[in-house]
Amino acid sequence: MKILSFLVVVLISATSFAQNISGKAYYESKTTVDMGDFGGREMSEQMKKTIAERMKNMLEKTYILTFNKNESVYAEEEKLETGAGGGFGMMMNSFSAGVQYKNLEKNQILEEREFFGKQFLINDTISNLKWTVTDEKKMIGNYLAVKATAIKKIDENDFSMARRRNRDGDKKKDEKKGNQKKEASTALSSQGNKDENTPTDGDEANVKEKKDDNDPMNDIEVPKEVEVTAWFTPQIPVSNGPGEYAGLPGLILEMNMHRTTILCSKIVLSTKAGDKIEAPEKGDEVSREEYNKIVKEKMDEMRENFRGGGGRGGRRGGF
Repeated sequence: MKILSFLVVVLISATSFAQNISGKAYYESKTTVDMGDFGGREMSEQMKKTIAERMKNMLEKTYILTFNKNESVYAEEEKLETGAGGGFGMMMNSFSAGVQYKNLEKNQILEEREFFGKQFLINDTISNLKWTVTDEKKMIGNYLAVKATAIKKIDENDFSMARRRNRDGDKKKDEKKGNQKKEASTALSSQGNKDENTPTDGDEANVKEKKDDNDPMNDIEVPKEVEVTAWFTPQIPVSNGPGEYAGLPGLILEMNMHRTTILCSKIVLSTKAGDKIEAPEKGDEVSREEYNKIVKEKMDEMRENFRGGGGRGGRRGGF
């Protein structure tokens, strides 16, 4: 009841201000990576440090949210390219959103994506999460922020969320493989009178195991869902926030999701008409469902090529 009373008072006092509100919010985004998730336990400390430095530009970014009452554009702050990251950087960027435009009145989000050299424009509805507003509050800069949480479903091909598979599951998998090897070996011995050139179940099992061992995707997984924590301020009464996030009674100042934290570092408000907000137009327009299908087909193709190439990635190419 206390938090509801607080929100009502703040929202009533801010009603007239909200009619013409516009501004810019600057966000610092930081993502952590556990090297152990990708075989890091086999790396030297110096190698881990070197890789972390090269990945810094991909994992630490500044974004600007330009907004008014009903619209917003969220884009990375322009900076000089360093060329760091190499092939891994290109792959991770393929799973990162570009410019994101939201229209709260139409419940629409337009999102630029570059996937392996091809430009797409995803036209979708805003993913209105089922937020639970708590009674926790804290100060972020000069603004009183309220905590809210929600559960977000993750697409199975969003490899920006990838993590190493459960160790216990890996152990059971290895034990199962060992049993399959024994069974295949026993079956092969019992067929000593067969033609040596005749394929056996053991041969097929060995070929399949070899292909599976060549597939690096077997070692990682994408979680089905993650908890999202947001801190919003009713003092800025726009139902908006960084990236795809919206739907709370105030501007979101901080987001915590999986390994990523997004924190607002500066806000510039105005009661006059701000910068013109324009929807992006770059790329082939597709729905979210169509885009996810394209990504899945491409990733399946890459996995098959990688298996067939003995771990060398097979043939390369775009669409």
